[in-house]
Amino acid sequence: MVAVKSAKVPTMECETEHFLMAQRQLDEIAEEMGLDRELHERLRYPKRALIVTVPVRMDDGTVKSFTGYRVHHDVTLGPAKGGIRFHPEVNLGEVSCLAMLMTWKCALMGLPYGGAKGGIRCEPWKLSIGENERLTRRYTSEIINLIGPDKDIPAPDMYTNEQTMAWIMDTYSINVGHTVPSVVTGKPVSIGGSFGRTEATGRGVAYCARRAVSHYGIKGDSPTVVVQGFGNVGSIAAKLLHQAGYKIVGVSDVHGGIYNPKGIDIPRLFAYLSEMGKVEGFTGSTPVSNKDLLELPCDLLIPAALGGQITEENANKLNCKIVVEGANGPTTPEADLMLHERGIIVIPDILANAGGVTVSYFEWVQGMMHLFWSEDEVNQRLEQIMGRACDQVLELATKSKLSVRMAALRIGVSRIAEAKRLRGLYP
Repeated sequence: MVAVKSAKVPTMECETEHFLMAQRQLDEIAEEMGLDRELHERLRYPKRALIVTVPVRMDDGTVKSFTGYRVHHDVTLGPAKGGIRFHPEVNLGEVSCLAMLMTWKCALMGLPYGGAKGGIRCEPWKLSIGENERLTRRYTSEIINLIGPDKDIPAPDMYTNEQTMAWIMDTYSINVGHTVPSVVTGKPVSIGGSFGRTEATGRGVAYCARRAVSHYGIKGDSPTVVVQGFGNVGSIAAKLLHQAGYKIVGVSDVHGGIYNPKGIDIPRLFAYLSEMGKVEGFTGSTPVSNKDLLELPCDLLIPAALGGQITEENANKLNCKIVVEGANGPTTPEADLMLHERGIIVIPDILANAGGVTVSYFEWVQGMMHLFWSEDEVNQRLEQIMGRACDQVLELATKSKLSVRMAALRIGVSRIAEAKRLRGLYP
């Protein structure tokens, strides 16, 4: 008899570099907190993942197929919550990674949600408005069995916006036969969106930055700030910190950056940006690359652009006291360890940029109640929840000697683990 060699068990399709990074963070905090092995195993992988083909009639009459994803990491505490991004680098591993981070983020903020994420692999800047709409509506119809106000509530992410959410809401509503505003968040106020949602993520970053400065006793009346990424998140954070008396000395966008050690006039920069479409060339500033911007001397560094910007190659060159992560995953695990060893505080993404999902929760609640709040009410509630979460994380980090990221993960993971323990394993 010929011996049959056992086949090598393949790795899961989601096990890309992005996902393994998130999984490694979980493994580290699980070991530190002595998490039950069975609970740990249940948290290491997504609950469900859907891959769909999205055929779209292009403007020239041809049909082109795109690949779309929707992943639920965990739904122990409530319906899944997470954004939808359109980008050519979207893949199952990236989406699964972000869904896992959303689970911890929602638990950390005390929201009754689990983590989800979705996306379509495409180049949205090459699509016309009509093609973008047809892509969005067909994708919605392909994932419609997963989404719903009690199952999964999408939101905007990279290269999607309130118009995208309006198309998703309309497509879902047409399919169920009645208007369902709470199927998505981040939609226009005129069709059930919430005041303050657009600015929420940047506002949350600013709240966390100010709490961190206070907690760690950064001296000086005008702490200096560098912001990488002057989009929706970075620009709002810079605006609010400038109003609070902080000195913004460097900012950048996709075209390049500017630096002025004496401080940048942020209101004037907004006016310049609206006219020129980029920050480069702003009067009184020195040009600087996105790479060099990260190494400028400052009290606060806010990476609010893409992930993977702070790596083991540049972590030793950072010249700041605190990093506040406005983007998702801007710091690699290797860089995170290096910064911790250098005594540089990192306020992690699952805390710093949680303002968006928090106000998304407010929008969902308002839609379910058919009772809407003023912008001041929204901002006050956001500051209360962000402040509470910041205080809990910073106090635990100080008391336990954990990094701020590990402290945040410990709180989020422990809440999910406790809920799973109480609910048990069915059957």
